[in-house]
Amino acid sequence: MKDVLLGKFSERTACVGVVGLGYVGLPLAVEFAKAGFRVIGYDVSERVVAQLNEGVSHIQDVPSADVAEQLASGKLEATTDESRLSEMDVALIAVPTPLSKTRDPDMTYVLASSDAIARNCHPGMLVVLESTTYPGTTRELMQPKLESNGLVVGEDIFLAFSPERVDPGNTVWHTKNTPKVVGGITPACTEVAAALYGACLDTVVPVSSSETAELIKLLENTFRAVNIAMVNEMAVICDKLGVNVWEVVEAAATKPFGYMKFLPGPGIGGHCIPLDPHYLAWKMRTLNYKTRFIDLASEINSQMPAIVAEKVSRALNDDRKSVNGSRILVLGVAYKRDIDDARESPALDIIRLLELDGADVVYHDPYVPVIREDDHVRMGVELTDKELERADAVVIVTDHSSVDYQRVLDLATVIVDTRNVTARLHSAKGRIISLSSTPSFAND
Repeated sequence: MKDVLLGKFSERTACVGVVGLGYVGLPLAVEFAKAGFRVIGYDVSERVVAQLNEGVSHIQDVPSADVAEQLASGKLEATTDESRLSEMDVALIAVPTPLSKTRDPDMTYVLASSDAIARNCHPGMLVVLESTTYPGTTRELMQPKLESNGLVVGEDIFLAFSPERVDPGNTVWHTKNTPKVVGGITPACTEVAAALYGACLDTVVPVSSSETAELIKLLENTFRAVNIAMVNEMAVICDKLGVNVWEVVEAAATKPFGYMKFLPGPGIGGHCIPLDPHYLAWKMRTLNYKTRFIDLASEINSQMPAIVAEKVSRALNDDRKSVNGSRILVLGVAYKRDIDDARESPALDIIRLLELDGADVVYHDPYVPVIREDDHVRMGVELTDKELERADAVVIVTDHSSVDYQRVLDLATVIVDTRNVTARLHSAKGRIISLSSTPSFAND
């Protein structure tokens, strides 16, 4: 079976299936189609599948032209029909792995995908989990399901984990040129999975096991979460000392060794950094070990929206206004600059906190015109002169490059800048409050 699969990869005759056509799955599907493979994308969303089959991408980093081109070539198609999984030589699983309200891993989508593949599994099939999860998921949860019909992993079918490394909005590093880590249940599984990705991507990094590959992803994002927490705490320290944290960070970054630059902000967002470390923390709790760095970093990062809300409250108080009844304009709700993804964005927490105190909060984001939270839909506003002048305070949460911040300073009365985008601008009107400085006038 291994030799058969390796031959299919080499000749580009394998049918590659991608289960889950979101931020991870769709770029992967398009890349394999570009590499010459026939690709079937499977998703339970009829809306997503219908859009893709019309040549329309719902992912910012994947141009609709690329989807349409691969559809026209016959290399790519999308379906909601589970039975099509039986046509696949490869099933790459890229489904959500959220956390429950108690910060426990929710494996619902991974288990559902594994069950669907198990129902349609056949000898000579490679299954790879790309969804971020805790160490042991691939071996402990997926392998028994795939072997339930008598097939043996490592001989009849092959199973591996390969962590997704998607960075939305990154114009330099993308699916094809980002090194791809691969770890299989057996050495044969690793060999087969590495051969598949090697036929499509620039660099493949094989590791000794699926657990190793699972842990690599968690190390990467825990490293970021801990260092962001450190610099966020430094912002609080600088604020209490009357020192500009941005000046401290930029000057420290001139050291050519032993230092890596991280920037403070209003909190962390996206699907990875706020969530991934908790998979590891949960796993270690089952082994009676407390992950102190992870817990502390989460505590510090999660308090940043409250610190921003307090900054707004104090700024209004200086103008003899209360948060209750004030109109506050939030600029940017995407979790980072120049993308359309608002998942876990600190802006959402800042809005909630201000509204709980009675503020009338509106937002503007050129990439996120609508926010959908449970049954609630919130519409963004146009960034008009009237809207800027009307606001009692403007809070810059996401520093999209398309926004004219000089105009914001020229028209707004109070600006709480969590991203330091106003540092080199001038205004005769606006009062700027930073994360770590006392209120000042922009033209000082």
